[in-house]
Amino acid sequence: MSAILRRLGQGLRALLAFATSPELDLAQRYLTEREFAAFQRLSRADQLHSLNVLRAVLRAEPNPPPALAAAALLHDAGKSRYHLGVWQKTLAVLMLRLAPAVGQKLSQGERLNIWRAPFIVRKQHPRWSGELLRECGSDPVVVWLAENHHKDASYFQDHKDLSLLITLQAADGAC
Repeated sequence: MSAILRRLGQGLRALLAFATSPELDLAQRYLTEREFAAFQRLSRADQLHSLNVLRAVLRAEPNPPPALAAAALLHDAGKSRYHLGVWQKTLAVLMLRLAPAVGQKLSQGERLNIWRAPFIVRKQHPRWSGELLRECGSDPVVVWLAENHHKDASYFQDHKDLSLLITLQAADGAC
């Protein structure tokens, strides 16, 4: 139940994003010029979410490694390929929760249309984020964190940056 309430809160914040100005100066502190340009291509709602993820990281680690701070801001950068409406994001969350097989089927492929886009973006945005961050010349750790922020961390038990991934996932999950 708390996951549904958290998602409803996210939806409400996304609906009200037009009335909130993102703290771009906070993002600029942690990003290169090219990364900041990528950050600015995110929707306002996604910028606000990413800034909240950064704040959650900063609460957990007041002096985080630069790659973790950048990944907090850019983990969803791939969503800038296709901006979704709040109703589309809500549809995907509800469908994947209530009818996961249908949601998984709609997530297949990359042919976007108004109905499939929320499922495809949800599934593909980590890969797209990695591609975009490579184009920006981002630190390979930032790229790895963005590409894997939705994967089960236990899969990476021996990875040198596992603790960063766990911190990022906790912060993302809390926002």
